[in-house]
Amino acid sequence: MKKLLLSLLLAATVPAQAAALTQFKAFIAGTKTLSADFSQTVSGKQRSENASGSMEIQRPGKLRWSYAKPFEQLIVGDGKTLWLYDKELAQVTRRDQAGALGNSPAALLAGSNAIERDYVLREAGKSGDLEWLAASPKKAADNTFESIKMGFGGNQLMEMVLNDSFGNVTRIQFRNLRRNTALSASHFQFTPPAGVDVVSE
Repeated sequence: MKKLLLSLLLAATVPAQAAALTQFKAFIAGTKTLSADFSQTVSGKQRSENASGSMEIQRPGKLRWSYAKPFEQLIVGDGKTLWLYDKELAQVTRRDQAGALGNSPAALLAGSNAIERDYVLREAGKSGDLEWLAASPKKAADNTFESIKMGFGGNQLMEMVLNDSFGNVTRIQFRNLRRNTALSASHFQFTPPAGVDVVSE
């Protein structure tokens, strides 16, 4: 579940009436910081889980993903180390950020402009009010996700749909998008609270 949480991301303001691929490229090229609220549903063969929270990204390489419901969890990446804090379990997991994120959507959107190196992109048409972009990893064996779709509407990335190799579908909807606003440097720093277990992977 926590690996799925890492894979989530964001939105952009781009020229009106642009196709999804054009909008996405404009986001990658023009976004330095991004923050938003989100709701997330993960559906599997016999389960469905809902979550919500907020996220912040500062490119290159810094991210903060905070889950408020159903459980408080925090993911912070400072560019080198990725911290996962589970408040209920009183446990912090520390990982190498590059290794933990790999070429996931989180790494691509928070990191360098490398999406066309690692993914095949194609227009996926319009559904409802959204223009959709599909991204498939060039090296499927090295990627948890078999496919990613991003839905743009009103010049913003409104939804993401991620299909993983375990048969799960993650749908993320964004709201209250804020682009290129000042974000506190402290939001991308993490110190384990006193008394929690810290596990390194």
